[in-house]
Amino acid sequence: MPTDAPAPDWSRVQLHVVTGKGGTGKSTVAAALALALASTGKNVLLCEVEGRQGIARMFDVDPLPYEERQIAKGLPAGAGTPTASGAPRGAAGTVYALHIDAESALLDYLAMYYRLGRAGRALDRFGVIEFATTIAPGVRDVLLTGKVFEAAKPGRRGKGARQYDAVVLDAPPTGRITQFLNVSDELAGLAKVGPVKAQADTMMTLFRSERTAVHFVTVLEEMPVQETADGIADLRRTQLPVGGVVVNLTRPDELDGDDLAEVTAGASEASGIAADLAAAGVDGTEEERAALAEHLLSEGRDHAERKALEDAQRRLVAQYDVPTYELPRLAGGVDLGGLYELAAHLRRQGMA
Repeated sequence: MPTDAPAPDWSRVQLHVVTGKGGTGKSTVAAALALALASTGKNVLLCEVEGRQGIARMFDVDPLPYEERQIAKGLPAGAGTPTASGAPRGAAGTVYALHIDAESALLDYLAMYYRLGRAGRALDRFGVIEFATTIAPGVRDVLLTGKVFEAAKPGRRGKGARQYDAVVLDAPPTGRITQFLNVSDELAGLAKVGPVKAQADTMMTLFRSERTAVHFVTVLEEMPVQETADGIADLRRTQLPVGGVVVNLTRPDELDGDDLAEVTAGASEASGIAADLAAAGVDGTEEERAALAEHLLSEGRDHAERKALEDAQRRLVAQYDVPTYELPRLAGGVDLGGLYELAAHLRRQGMA
């Protein structure tokens, strides 16, 4: 369950990095967070760096080019509804999206710092760009995070450069997030001086500041919960800022406390359930109601077992000493309407 501690003031955070083990819904949560932030009147840039065009699929738009595109508006503002910081809500903001690939980022870098416009594109035709971004993973991460850093930097300059109130990064999975963000240390063995190293050091001033928060997405299963704990420990060890934990895909409580305790203790009997079905006017023969009762009792036992396992993992998450939020499993799957629904949950819990 969400923690009872006072909600942090995320309004001061400019860069929200969202990570999580594969299959936990990391990209979905990043998209929902961008919509939730836009609902407070912020203009938000949602970035992805893994080359999967996940943003385009979630928002049902054409594949994104290497440029910032408007993809959605924030939730309608609630009249008089306060934000987490207590300020009144204004008009909804806009969500923009950016698909970042290392090759395009390197061309951008060469044009920006070395003024290699046409020459850079010539290198790309000869395969030099692909070679450079493949041979040195540390350089690749600098290029990817560098584009995010430029988008989050106040006072951006250049043709068509927008100012964003917040940037949400759909980041690599938990197992790689520390390496991905800790670009200065990753480059230590590759470049001790020069513009790439200087850029990495400058980026670390943002990544290690209170203007950045790294949020973890998990589900209530043993492996993702343990990987989240390991990821939080890694970030703290490298002095990178831990944000919150979003527990995704939670199931509703199908049984109240008394019924759950009765099923768990094995005190429920199919005959009693069959009698209740008959009293409720459920059609069918006595044998059919008995079979249905057995099926319901089996489902109840499965639910109780699953609930016990999830509660055990939830208690572990509560020990992380970080703000915790929960998002439900949506029965119809996640489409654009589902993203808005999840965004509303995050907003109500104070994450935006």
